[in-house]
Amino acid sequence: MGIQERRTRQKENLRQEILDAAREMFVEEGYDSVSMRKIAERIEYSPTTIYLHFKDKADLFNQLCEETFAKLAERLGALQRRHTDDPLAYLREGLRVYIDFGLKHPNHYTVAFILHPQESCDYNFEDSIGKRAFDYLRTAVMVCVEMKKFRHLDVDTTAQALWAAVHGVTALLIVHTDFPFVAKNRLIDHTIDTMIRGLQS
Repeated sequence: MGIQERRTRQKENLRQEILDAAREMFVEEGYDSVSMRKIAERIEYSPTTIYLHFKDKADLFNQLCEETFAKLAERLGALQRRHTDDPLAYLREGLRVYIDFGLKHPNHYTVAFILHPQESCDYNFEDSIGKRAFDYLRTAVMVCVEMKKFRHLDVDTTAQALWAAVHGVTALLIVHTDFPFVAKNRLIDHTIDTMIRGLQS
């Protein structure tokens, strides 16, 4: 490995270390209680080092969200390629993949979908990886309507309603661990089945 390649890898590793520490601290303490200085102390670097990678705390937060959206979009994209001839099967499995992703990566999910910073983070959804992830869901709904798997519905309203449902289940299972939920898989499957049946022709 050459010197330049080694430096590039070290820079990437440090950037990831900053992201991982910030994510953990945002979940533990809340966005507004965490400063760039605190993050620097956690990883034992100077605050100046963090500013070499991120413009400010809002930029760091947005990059954490984009990292999570990219991981989710990758899974949904791979699933879509396996279900090119059956959009309904893709939609059903995609909703399950979304929930499973959140439950497997609760800190990622909490930062991207549950935390609500008081300050504006200027997140541009239209140009984001988050929109790409959501578009997998929207496209699946659109194709189901076009193929008459669903009755005639407004695509945007339906996609957002489906997202609201699976987000609700995911967030509740992450946040309210002391609630006496029924068996997790039964709750998830019932939620998805109820939503899908309500949309079918």
